This record gives sequence, C-alpha cells and structure tokens, in this order.
Amino acid sequence: MVHNGAKLEKGITMTEQTPYEVEEQNIRFDVVEFAENPEPRCPCILLLDCSGSMNGKPIQELNNGLRAFQQQLSSDDLASKRVEVTVVKFDTDVEIINEFETAENFTPKPLEANGLTSMGRAIERAVNLLEQRKAVYKANGISYYRPWIFLLTDGEPTDDYTNAMEAVHEGEKNKQFAFFAVGIQGANMDILRQISVRQPLPLQGLNFTSLFQWLSNSMSSVSRSSLDAEIALESPSGWAKI
Repeated sequence: MVHNGAKLEKGITMTEQTPYEVEEQNIRFDVVEFAENPEPRCPCILLLDCSGSMNGKPIQELNNGLRAFQQQLSSDDLASKRVEVTVVKFDTDVEIINEFETAENFTPKPLEANGLTSMGRAIERAVNLLEQRKAVYKANGISYYRPWIFLLTDGEPTDDYTNAMEAVHEGEKNKQFAFFAVGIQGANMDILRQISVRQPLPLQGLNFTSLFQWLSNSMSSVSRSSLDAEIALESPSGWAKI
C-alpha cells in the first residue's frame, strides 16, 4: 500500500501528484499486489492503546508481543499469504502505523506511549478502513474471510464512544466483522462490555506475547478454513483471566 509522501516514481512524491494521478497509481499497485498473490484475504486490524498510561513496561511488552505475532504468522506459509494486518494506534490522536499488508510483508513499527485515549474515534476509523479494504478486494475479484478487529486498552475512552459502540453492534449483527476487546490492567471493563458484543477479556499481567501467539494461531486457523466457516478457537486461558 502507498504511504503519504512515499516515492512512487523517481523524483515524484504522492504530495506532488494530482488526486487523479494518485488514484491511478493506487489502482496499479492493487493490480500488481493481487496479481502476484491472488489468495483470499483474512484482514485483521489491531487497535492498540498507546496513551500515556501505557508508558514504560506496558508499551515495551506490547512491542515485544507484536514482534512475536509477526514472526509466528510469517512462519506459516499459507497464513503469511492470506492474513492481512493493519495496525492503528490511538492516544490523543488516531494514527495508522501499518497499512494493510500480508503477514509475509508485515513489519511492526515501534510504538510509543503518550496522550489521551481516543478509543471511540479509533473504533470508527477501523470500521471505515475495513469497508474501504473490502471494496478493494471486490474491485480486484479477491474473496475474503470475515475480518477481525482486535482492541487492546488499559483505560477507557476520553472521547465519545456512542457511535463506535453502535457501529460494533451493527457490524457484528450483520457479520461484517468480528470484534474482540482485551483489557490490560486498569481498563474499564464495564465500558468494554458496552462496546463489545463478545465478552471482553482481562489480560493476565503484561502477557502480550502469549496473547499474540494465540491471535496468530487463531488467524492461521481462520486462513485454513472455508470462507464463512465457523471455527472453534483455542482457549485464551494461557493469557486471559477467565
């Protein structure tokens, strides 16, 4: 995928192109991407709380967990071609850290912690990103599995989360995506239960590595199943307080 300001051709940056030229360039990149890898896609958005309360050991362990996630997914030949990951961090702002890319190309970028907890905007952004990505799949004739949105937070929203909650409930009802919420120590589990249709799970300590290993195994299982099939996930007892 193309990043703002990234070099597209020698001497030309995205910011120097007209909107029409940028759209045409994106289309060409998509065509090449899916021509080289026409496998069905299993999109997964990681919504990661990087507010100030995550500073220190929590953000270090989160970064370690992301690296373990990348290593395990990329070691699975099929999942590495089918699972697409995007990382969205939220603090005072909401920022896409890694755009959608297959696990074989996914390289997590180091996260830093500061600011507030714009969780409502982050969830809305994730839902919109999925709709945009599904449109790209359809335009290129690529089938896809039910997407996942995976939220990690150690606090509660400092913005309005009403629209986000409604979007999650509507998306789950229509099977547009599966939404999972994990509360790190200090998270407001009552609010997470309002937002998520599924029971949110509290993380044991800072056991991010086990959590992301579970997520990797789950995504691998999904990527090997039939489209729209219901699969039994491993118990999260190794990292969650059940």
